[in-house]
Amino acid sequence: MSALPGPGGLSGYAEHFLEPAGYLDFGRFGPPSADVVETTAALTGRAAHAAGQTVDELMEEEPRARRAAARLIGTGSVENVTLLPNASTGLFHAAFGLPGGSVLVPAWEFPSNLYPWLRTAALGRVRPVPVRPDRLHRITPDLVRAALTPDTVAVSLSAVDFRTGFRADLAGIKEVIGPDRLLIVDAMQALGATELPWTAADVLVTGGQKWLRAGWSTGFLYASDLALERLEPTLTGWTGVDEPGLFDGEEHPPVEGARRFSLTNHNPIAAAALARALELVERAGTERIVRQIRQRTAELIDTVRSAGGLVHSPTAEHERAGIVSFSVPNTDPGTVAKALSEHGVTATARPDQIRLCAHASTTLAAVDLVHRALRSLGD
Repeated sequence: MSALPGPGGLSGYAEHFLEPAGYLDFGRFGPPSADVVETTAALTGRAAHAAGQTVDELMEEEPRARRAAARLIGTGSVENVTLLPNASTGLFHAAFGLPGGSVLVPAWEFPSNLYPWLRTAALGRVRPVPVRPDRLHRITPDLVRAALTPDTVAVSLSAVDFRTGFRADLAGIKEVIGPDRLLIVDAMQALGATELPWTAADVLVTGGQKWLRAGWSTGFLYASDLALERLEPTLTGWTGVDEPGLFDGEEHPPVEGARRFSLTNHNPIAAAALARALELVERAGTERIVRQIRQRTAELIDTVRSAGGLVHSPTAEHERAGIVSFSVPNTDPGTVAKALSEHGVTATARPDQIRLCAHASTTLAAVDLVHRALRSLGD
């Protein structure tokens, strides 16, 4: 592979990726790096020719990925991290682990942070309480404070809103709810795109297929000591207990750390993909990746505005991540989406708006393509 960037830039980082210039749909899927593609192909080949130690050797990819995840979020203990195939599995663990009380959940959240609470509520365990965002579609510490009741046991929200790209104040929300309530965070639209105090969360879940660019069926969960104390092992499987290899027909106690949230053996090839993706982020430098995303995001905002578009995402740098949502007055979003596609731009089109998401590998050519596409609407 090409060398990673030196202190001056990210050109070497961008060379690890193969997406076309107009790809601006990282909020939906982040095309994995060539490193990830090569790793998964090589390990799949090894699995196809399995020898005596092949399976044991492949299983070593899981602790490697857990260590990389722990470093990324800044936790000192890998025992507080476990791998999961997606963020939803982690949210179900959190929802079914709480035995009672109410949980504040933003209204109009992404459905992955809705259905776990609906399902556990149907069993009479935890009751979700919607928190409506402010007029700018933000969930702020003040809104959370106003919604707290003595019955509140947790707050569950996205670190970055999937519609607008608003970046939640995790530290401020945790301070408001206090040390005895859990802060449960879906970091799907955040990790790899922005920097936040990740361990302000008591439960942090993510999938690796978007901004981390690890491909599908990759992800992890971080659980604080408080979360490990509070959450019951309701969904713990046979790999989440002591001595999982002892098949004695008895129930074994859950392991001490976050691995208790394991249901069964993780896909070692997916673990390897996640490990390589996280290590690439680590070597390139999260701060530089985030800085490049901010720059491209600002350029996209300026381009949309210059073409008469109405930006729905936060424009203040401290409030936004990598998502730019917009509409064009008096123009159907389907028409805008068609123009973008005709100019080689891949974006997310919804009934009321368009979403553009740039990554650190996105070049100025993408911004120029968006400019041409939006200008063509007036032709």
